[in-house]
Amino acid sequence: MSLVATAVPAVIAAAPAPQGGFGMLLFPIILIAIMYFLMIRPQMKRQKEHKAMLDKLSRGDEVITSGGVAGTVTDIGDNFVTVEVADNVRIRVQKGSIGNVLPKGTLKSA
Repeated sequence: MSLVATAVPAVIAAAPAPQGGFGMLLFPIILIAIMYFLMIRPQMKRQKEHKAMLDKLSRGDEVITSGGVAGTVTDIGDNFVTVEVADNVRIRVQKGSIGNVLPKGTLKSA
């Protein structure tokens, strides 16, 4: 019993003193900064590039949708784009679902 009674105060005395509020605040700030540069900033950059691509979209552009449908843009509205996927076969897709604009002549060579 005597051994336990002397060991407990020694462990308590050996524990480091708690740091101030700055040390506790520094870790979450560093964690948020790392998340911003690794996750949030690249996603915002991709969104900006996608919006710029959609703004430059014009009739005659060859596009591929996010669902994998390839075709030529025939009409552009505010929210929808008409894409011709074959001769006289046109589909309307949401403007945001346009994944990529292909180089001219890509669909004819395929």
